[in-house]
Amino acid sequence: MDVAVARGFQILAHAGSSPFPGRISHKTAFGATKTNWLVEIGSSSHHLRVVVRAQNRPTWLPGLDPPPYLDGTLAGDFGFDPLGLGEDPESLKWYVQAELVHARFAMAGVAGILATDLLRITGISNLPVWYEAGATKFDFASTRTLVIIQLLLMGFVETKRYMDFRNPGSQAKEGSFFGLEAALEGIEPGYPGGPLLNPLGLAKDIKNAQEWKLKEIKNGRLAMVAMLGIFVQANVTHVGPIENLIEHLSNPWHKTIIQTLAGSGS
Repeated sequence: MDVAVARGFQILAHAGSSPFPGRISHKTAFGATKTNWLVEIGSSSHHLRVVVRAQNRPTWLPGLDPPPYLDGTLAGDFGFDPLGLGEDPESLKWYVQAELVHARFAMAGVAGILATDLLRITGISNLPVWYEAGATKFDFASTRTLVIIQLLLMGFVETKRYMDFRNPGSQAKEGSFFGLEAALEGIEPGYPGGPLLNPLGLAKDIKNAQEWKLKEIKNGRLAMVAMLGIFVQANVTHVGPIENLIEHLSNPWHKTIIQTLAGSGS
């Protein structure tokens, strides 16, 4: 039985007849280092082997003990779960997938907002500011038609994703996706891969692609924070992010978030 005795340490007791003092260290998939110290307690006839286990891994708050269910094996696991949402293993699996999807949408959203805002500011294209784009009327289809089509397409894709989450690999079987199964490959839930969604062939061996997974989730989390910032900026300044940046650069010491928020409240 493991007994927590100090911050970052665990003590394990073993009875035996032969001493085995020393230290054993190994790394987990995402860089967390676990060190086991073996200490002998007792006489020559009977002794107690004590294993003091220390985890040397980065956490979101240095010196903070990560919860036991976040052991560093997940991509981007820095022990952050203040509400204890991941205590249930099945719920944790779903939260991992949910974060991954939201991260990808956020990265696509930030890239789209910045690109269209840059085209609009430079006069290259007569595009609406991003928060008014949804009200744009198109000649080729009505808003109602576009909404219905989007609901059908997104509903289909999200249903397939959920089915693959519940039964990994089921959506890669022949005949399950209009003959396009080979283009998706169904590597593992959340990572469909294949030439369609992995055209550059990065991380083909997804089981050993920890570095790529870590980079993706880090960039995705940054994009989610950026989206929150863009939402707040639009609500306060009523302009796009590129215009906010230009205004700040024109007078960096007096055009900051502090002056902007102070001015909006007055």
